[in-house]
Amino acid sequence: MGDLASFRRPSPRSASRAGGRERPVAPSRQAESSSWRDAARGLGMVLLVAPVAVFTAVLLVDGAPEVRASAEVPQAAARPQVVQSSFGPCIGGERHTCVVDGDTIWLNDVKIRIADVDAPEIYSPDCPAERALGLRATERLTQWLNAGAFEVHPNPDGRDEDTYGRKLRILARSGTSAVAVLEAEGLATRWGGRGRGWC
Repeated sequence: MGDLASFRRPSPRSASRAGGRERPVAPSRQAESSSWRDAARGLGMVLLVAPVAVFTAVLLVDGAPEVRASAEVPQAAARPQVVQSSFGPCIGGERHTCVVDGDTIWLNDVKIRIADVDAPEIYSPDCPAERALGLRATERLTQWLNAGAFEVHPNPDGRDEDTYGRKLRILARSGTSAVAVLEAEGLATRWGGRGRGWC
């Protein structure tokens, strides 16, 4: 390594005075000084440009960071709600926690259409047999709801509510959907399947 003088910028005619005469600096010393200066400039450029290059590469790969009001909101929405409540039939105008029919309930003042169940109609059936099955499906769903705690899951297809403003949810207990019980007893079918004629 050179001494401190080698880091100084030489003038075109760098010299030291000795006896009143100028003595030029040796050419090898000028070359050494120039190479150190060039190396320092190169290192400075690397230290300046490298972080910018890394940041740019991260943006190109991952994209710009998403700005959210709260990172917890989507996670909270995906968690199932655990419910244990007493359900009876929905009667009259005030409905808080009750069963409308084999695929619709009220839970804490919210009307819910069970998203994966298609049960027989009881209010506008195509025939008396459909109404009778609809009443049995309503009774069986009520028994299932009152049998213990169950989970209310978001609708898997992402829709939050149907065209009537009912919330679309899946009801399950121990990993088994309520539709499995109703379907096994011939009281409902899975929504989106072939469907079934109840008459």
